[in-house]
Parts: sequence; C-alpha cells; structure tokens
Amino acid sequence: MSRIGNLPIEIPSGVSVNTECGVVKVKGPKGELTQLLHDSIGLEVSEKEIVVRPKDTDRQSRALQGTTRSLIANMVTGVVTPYSKNLLIEGVGFRATVKGAELGLELGYSHPINHPIPEGVSVTVADNVKIHVEGSDKQKVGQMAAEIKSYYPVEPYKGKGVRILGEYVRRKEGKKSA
Repeated sequence: MSRIGNLPIEIPSGVSVNTECGVVKVKGPKGELTQLLHDSIGLEVSEKEIVVRPKDTDRQSRALQGTTRSLIANMVTGVVTPYSKNLLIEGVGFRATVKGAELGLELGYSHPINHPIPEGVSVTVADNVKIHVEGSDKQKVGQMAAEIKSYYPVEPYKGKGVRILGEYVRRKEGKKSA
C-alpha cells in the first residue's frame, strides 16, 4: 500500500489537466507539460483534485502508483511556480556565458565547452560565475544542472570546479612535507 500514491493532488486555479489515450497534459500560466502513463495506472480527475489508482493489484502496478503520482504532482507544481537550480563556478579564469541557445563554459581546458540549452529551460549567468537554471519541468532542470556540473566537478583540495549551491564538498588536507 503506497502512502504517497494514495494522496490526492490538488489542482490550483489557472491549471487545467487533461487525460487522453494514456497521456496526461497539464497546462498552466508558466507552461505546458505532458507525461505518458503506464497501462496499469488509472487517473480520476475532478475539478479540484487528481487521484492516481492502480488498475491491477500486482506488485508493479502498486510500485508505479507512487512514482506516477509524484511525476504528476511535480508537473502541476512546475506549471505554477518554475523549478530552479543555482550553480557556482569557482576557479581562476573559469567563467560562463549564454550565447543564444548554448551555454558557453570556460573551465580551464584547452577548448571552450558549448552546452545546448534544452527547450523549456532558461539559463541566465550573473557575474560570469553564477548560473541560474529555471524551467517548469523538474527533470530537465535537474538534468541540465547535473550536466553542467559534470564538466568540472569540485575537487576536494582547492575547491575549484562547478557546484550546485547548497551542496557540501568535503575538503581534504594537502600533502604534508617532512
């Protein structure tokens, strides 16, 4: 029995939810998102809330109930208030710029890194080192932030690299001379 899966999802005003042919479409003031439903999951949509129910009683259906409920709840939240991640670049000569639909990163390599910005995600750079990733799709925002971080993760000795704000990186002591 899923405790999360049984909770109803409240629909705020200004948000419309449609289900047809196994696809959920959520439309709100900040965008429109779609999600494909598994065959063993059913939705009961009323004017004020959405309830996710498994069609079968097998283990996979019950497992997918909570996952599906969380995905739809994130969609409803995202079209009202967008998700965001803040990243910080630390290092001498490290910087970022936005060039059209690409994020240009200079991270101490012999070449600049041009990372494409996906549809539905906006990226802004402040002071050449503060990157703000924002969008209504929680998965795309988190994936974009993780990909940017993966180009130069924070190293533990000097603290250089790209970090997500609020992330703790354990610092190590350097080599001691005798």
